[in-house]
Amino acid sequence: MKVNATINGMKRVLDVQPDEYLVDTLRRYNYLSVRRGCDTTSCGVCTILVDDQPVPSCAYLSVRADGKTITTVEGIPKHAEKLSEHFGETGADQCGFCNSGIALSVYALQKSGKGITDETLRHYLVGHLCRCTGYQAQHQAIKKYLGDSDE
Repeated sequence: MKVNATINGMKRVLDVQPDEYLVDTLRRYNYLSVRRGCDTTSCGVCTILVDDQPVPSCAYLSVRADGKTITTVEGIPKHAEKLSEHFGETGADQCGFCNSGIALSVYALQKSGKGITDETLRHYLVGHLCRCTGYQAQHQAIKKYLGDSDE
């Protein structure tokens, strides 16, 4: 079946199976920043934005994306690069496997217009697991990024 979606600002027609998850569809269409992790919505690795809201793509059927706007980390390269620099400066970046999902959640928080507090940051990062680093350095890097950001 055909699904019409806007991905990273470009209109696309995707050929999907009725039971296919968006993580698989996006990877098949070479959006390789979307990664498979736990397949249970518990790790945050597969996070994308659907209509500017963070969504675990491992549990989101591709057919639901019809008419939606999808953002992957390929669609926010400047933001992801700047956040990555802050991660490196604070020692919050080791393997980087979780960074794409975190970057998209931070971007969604930034676009939400909500005040950047420890509580809102924790809310947007709930479900993002990192097995390499402690979360303190990540939070420091994200707060620095949000303070330095133009938007």
